[in-house]
Amino acid sequence: MSIVGQGMNRTDGRQKVTGTATFAAEHQLPRMAHAVMVLSTIPKGRISAIDTSRAAHMPGVLTVLTHQNAPHLPRTKPGEGDMPPPPKINLLQDAVVQYNAQPIAVVVADTLEQAMDASRAVRVSYARQPAVLDFNGAKAHPKIPKEDPERPSSSSRGKVSAALSGAAKRFEATYTTPIENHNPMEPHATIAAWDGDRLTLYDATQNISGVKKAAAKDLGISPDKVRVVCPFTGGGFGCKGSMWSHVVLAAMAAKAVGRPVKLVVERTQMFAPVGARPMTEQHFQLGAGADGKLAAIAHHSISHSSFQDDFVEPCTTPTRMLYACDNCDTTQRLAVLNLGVPTYMRAPGESTGTYALECAMDELAYALNMDPLELRLRNYADKDPEKNLPFSSKKLRECYEVAAKHFDWARRNPIPGSMHAGRMLVGWGMATATYPAHRLPAKAWASIQPDGTAIVRCGSHDLGTGTYTVMTQVAADALGLPPSKVKFELGDTTMPQAPVSGGSMTAASIGPAVHQACLGARRKLTEMAVGDEVSPLKGADPAKVDAQDGWLIFRDAPERKEPMAAIMARHGGQPVAADGEAKPGIEKKEFSSHSFGAVFVEVFVDPDLGTVRVPRIVAAYNVGKLLNAKTGHSQLMGGIVWGLGMALTEKTEMDWHHGRAVNANLADYHVPVNADVPGMDIIVVEDSDTNFNELGIRGIGEIGITGVAAAVANAVFHATGKRIRDLPITPDKLLV
Repeated sequence: MSIVGQGMNRTDGRQKVTGTATFAAEHQLPRMAHAVMVLSTIPKGRISAIDTSRAAHMPGVLTVLTHQNAPHLPRTKPGEGDMPPPPKINLLQDAVVQYNAQPIAVVVADTLEQAMDASRAVRVSYARQPAVLDFNGAKAHPKIPKEDPERPSSSSRGKVSAALSGAAKRFEATYTTPIENHNPMEPHATIAAWDGDRLTLYDATQNISGVKKAAAKDLGISPDKVRVVCPFTGGGFGCKGSMWSHVVLAAMAAKAVGRPVKLVVERTQMFAPVGARPMTEQHFQLGAGADGKLAAIAHHSISHSSFQDDFVEPCTTPTRMLYACDNCDTTQRLAVLNLGVPTYMRAPGESTGTYALECAMDELAYALNMDPLELRLRNYADKDPEKNLPFSSKKLRECYEVAAKHFDWARRNPIPGSMHAGRMLVGWGMATATYPAHRLPAKAWASIQPDGTAIVRCGSHDLGTGTYTVMTQVAADALGLPPSKVKFELGDTTMPQAPVSGGSMTAASIGPAVHQACLGARRKLTEMAVGDEVSPLKGADPAKVDAQDGWLIFRDAPERKEPMAAIMARHGGQPVAADGEAKPGIEKKEFSSHSFGAVFVEVFVDPDLGTVRVPRIVAAYNVGKLLNAKTGHSQLMGGIVWGLGMALTEKTEMDWHHGRAVNANLADYHVPVNADVPGMDIIVVEDSDTNFNELGIRGIGEIGITGVAAAVANAVFHATGKRIRDLPITPDKLLV
């Protein structure tokens, strides 16, 4: 029986629960010093004076880095001379302040307490300049973002205006989402240690290879002089996919004091200099025939960005492909503000985009007096309407069917406010989930050891997602070994290179590379056996030699078999190793690859208090081949919990005069807790998308959040008759 797909326990579970899993800030280095960042307190201007004299003379302080004494970072390219500081990050290269909470100094001391104390003694004077902090004002002069061929800022097919004019039923509305922050349990953290001209970074990241290249570039050194280590990441959700200021600042500080330096970003500091989901405003126009068939879709989105660098929240991408419609216009524009650069946050674009799209579809269903599920089925897309390509695999109909049946959707009374549980208003809502399938080139290495065990390496990451475990399963299947005899290692740039663990691409990218490396090692061992005069497999056709439980077995004569360890013992007792590599092929030109799902939600709304509780969720997903039933369930459940937070609680409250988050902590930034999370019935519709990759797998890290906020909002409308188009749905909005 295949090991892949089984609900195997996490191979790193014991380390996690016993505290022996080493996260970035927990590596122990001799003579390690501690650094604390000092952040700006104005949204725009210049530092006119910075007084570090008192801080520098406090006990244990080793140095205070500012723009006045920080080393100049060359960042040169041949023929171009010095380049400006890199986008997104601030490395003390000038006195310019572009947003509130921008890093402007770094205090280094013997202990964390000394560094924190001294950081409060740094005195800064500013020449303040007028800042742009009004989203409504900024959106009046929208910026067209730099074109991305993968996600163009505008798209158009058909004749939308004419189709809207001729539609039997038209609908128009605007939906808004706030700034949201990632808040992983493990904050951003880096330990930097120099050995001569070589730098090692122990970094909390989703992209060790990206950090290696970016840090080398910013420091002006060769990438082969930089090593990045990250065996465990305590949550990332996108914010650890890019390299931020603190990484290079830690390296600069370590060079300045001649000692390893640890820099941990404080929880309150994680609300500006390391990205956030940008706020969005999305305007929809839908036109449909009396039969519910979509005649036209217009979706125009504006998200906020930063003067320091562009970031686009691509809300319109689901609209372009999810439903069959010949006439569709979408645009993506930016409102540029003096805030920190936004970044990817779990399902960037798809989470915010499906919220607006699926609410709009629900509103259209009510306008047509049609079941919301039926409206979606009538507009089911059998191929990608934007790319005009078949889907590599799609079982969304099955997701609708199985989830609706488990939820008992047929019992729904369609009239808003008609269902009750005691004094509570009951609402049922549903939405479609979707997320694109991505993969990038990846490499791996596998070695069968003389004792019959195996070591497999890939420079990837485990963010709590189960990479250690699922890659152990992939390797064990390919090698023909029990999982207990396979050790999968990751998280070090000395290992074969893997892409960023973002965009739900880790398993789909590295899985085939691991598979190839393991098959390669097994093939070498098989060739050794069939050429061995004393082996029972002598002369066997290598294509007919299987591997199972550490034995090589001739398929046509199962009695001809031999342990792997015995073969290697006769051949010098040396490991048998092979490299593996996998990369995208022509599938992107032949297919459109996406995962799909259907989310059904029940809410209880207190008519007097306006509080919303979610007692029940049923969701069905089509995500390709599931590598591990247990970790896969956890991933999908985690995404749904994020969707609940997006719908009901999460919002970064800003002081719009100063441009600073005022709820920059986990007491005031409200994420769902156990009491908020209902019983979930999560169903995976069996599939294997071999058109996408050889293992048939697609990523599952992000699809779980998509559609959830819309399903909750639609359920709240069904319960109350009040349509909330501004997230999160809080009691004050329901009591108006």
